Amino acid sequence: MVNIEAGTSAIEAAKLMKTHKIGSVFVKQKDRIIGIVTESDIIRKSDIIRKVVGAERVPYHIPVEDIMSSPVIGIDGHRSVTEAANVMQQHGTGHLAVFKGDSIVGILSVRDLLHPVSIDEF
Repeated sequence: MVNIEAGTSAIEAAKLMKTHKIGSVFVKQKDRIIGIVTESDIIRKSDIIRKVVGAERVPYHIPVEDIMSSPVIGIDGHRSVTEAANVMQQHGTGHLAVFKGDSIVGILSVRDLLHPVSIDEF
């Protein structure tokens, strides 16, 4: 699980995702998770037009909090994959925080859910 501090630029978040070969990072502020930024948040055309071009700001200076999703949607780590898929669908998200008690211990993505299916088909 990779975190980035609030106030960090969206470009730096993208670099961190590339370095770690991941599709999302949690946004922290004062040791508390306040949101999540995904590849889609960074590259979504409507966000780029509205949040960067429309605001006449340079992408290097867009803080992650301007594009993150908040609050973080999550599921207890003991729940089933089917339940996780249902929560994703209900909330229109492709990423879920995985909780153990009050702590986030991981992240589950749509890609994670699809991976076993793609292996079984070959």
